[in-house]
Amino acid sequence: MKRKNLYVALICLSLLSLNTSAQNRTYEGPNKMNTWSITGYGGITKFFGDLTEYNGFKRGDNEKLTGGWGLSINKQLSPIFGVQIVGFNGRLQGSKAGHISSLTNHEYNATFNSPSFVQVSLDGTANLNRLLFGYKKLRRWKVDAHLGWGIIYYHTDVDYINVTTGQVDKFSTNTDASSKTAGKWERNGSTYTREWVMPVGLSVHYELTPRFDLGLDYTHNFVNTEKLDATVGGLSDYSTQAGIWTFAKGESGNDAYGIATIALTYKLGKNAVMAKKGKYDAGSGRYHLRWANPQSLIPIPYNPTMEDADSIAKANMPKPVDPRLYTDSDGDGVADLFDKEPNTPIGSIVSGGGVAMDLDKIIRDAIKNNLPKDECEALFSNIEFDTDKAIIRNPSKETLSKVVELLNMRTNCRIVLVGHTDARASDAYNVSLSRRRVDAAKRFLIRAGITDPSRIIIEHYGEYRPIAENTTVEGLQSNRRVEIKILPNNTLRSTYPAGFRP
Repeated sequence: MKRKNLYVALICLSLLSLNTSAQNRTYEGPNKMNTWSITGYGGITKFFGDLTEYNGFKRGDNEKLTGGWGLSINKQLSPIFGVQIVGFNGRLQGSKAGHISSLTNHEYNATFNSPSFVQVSLDGTANLNRLLFGYKKLRRWKVDAHLGWGIIYYHTDVDYINVTTGQVDKFSTNTDASSKTAGKWERNGSTYTREWVMPVGLSVHYELTPRFDLGLDYTHNFVNTEKLDATVGGLSDYSTQAGIWTFAKGESGNDAYGIATIALTYKLGKNAVMAKKGKYDAGSGRYHLRWANPQSLIPIPYNPTMEDADSIAKANMPKPVDPRLYTDSDGDGVADLFDKEPNTPIGSIVSGGGVAMDLDKIIRDAIKNNLPKDECEALFSNIEFDTDKAIIRNPSKETLSKVVELLNMRTNCRIVLVGHTDARASDAYNVSLSRRRVDAAKRFLIRAGITDPSRIIIEHYGEYRPIAENTTVEGLQSNRRVEIKILPNNTLRSTYPAGFRP
């Protein structure tokens, strides 16, 4: 008994250690999935061999109901295949009336009892309903076929009545001179006999909750010996014990036993969830690979129809832009949307709000105070050019000279030169022409004596920023221009959108 208890303890410890290490193991796919579980079994056992009255589950006259319990650690490798380590401990019993010994021709009524066997096996599992019906049918049912290989430790007690002689006696393999059947029958003092065993079975499980499954399991265990019941057909005689302690082979096959159990499975892992009506939400938690197909967690790509695309485009279409943002009716450099005086005379110098200002007065005030103002006033003006020319007209030179004088007085101001053209050439040529025009204006300002040329910033847009239609002589002339913007130094750029800048 001591050795048997040691085996049971070792099995339990190994299963518990596997449980602990399995807590955080997950399926490494597109979405994390739990893959480990633990199952407890409890049910009845039935022996099949020489000392059995019936071939089925019906018990003989002297047989009692026997049972067993087990524990398994399960690892799901895919939605279909898995592996499990299974341990069982239980009892086996069988009886037969009218057993005839071919050695002595005596008739026996015999009963055997294996009070506590221990078995451990490694099994592979296959989910049959997924293989046969796919993933959409029987979603909450799992039908597994399992096959494995393991080892069983047992001992046998036999009670018999020799009907021929009237002798009543018993014997046991669990003695100091007990035997093992791993290759040869030798009495080596072991209290348990060990043998290889092959379990084959079928289980049906139902998913109760995200954590628990309930099922039924039947496993038929083929033991690699005839002597689970200490009997080798007619070659065994109980009174003389002839044919019991040898490897004599009778007409009977190897012994086997079945175990039918109720199985309760606990699914390990974090944030366990289960599918609802076949629908999966990967963001709600982790599904178990026993039940879920990883492909079901990948959302189906949405391919909109032309009508869907059109409705989406209309729903996300920005509000119409006020056309006044792109028009400058009086050509003063301030868009009509912000121009407080949209009809200032051509050539006027205006503020950032489009109000005409007296540049001479501004310069006189700066000279009179002998100090620059704390803040720079935003001023706008245009320099016009002849067709395909980058030569500044004389009226504009006078304006630029006053601008230089103002900037030299107000060191907190900077000047932005923005070049434009009409539309009577290619885009590339017009961009180059607008660049030559702002370069000409910049050279004039430097030659006119601006104290810090680094305060001059240039931008050029070619024909892309017209202020008038390019269909009239006046419109073409208005578009051939360089805008002058006097702004505070604390603004990094002009109010224009991003364009070509050196």
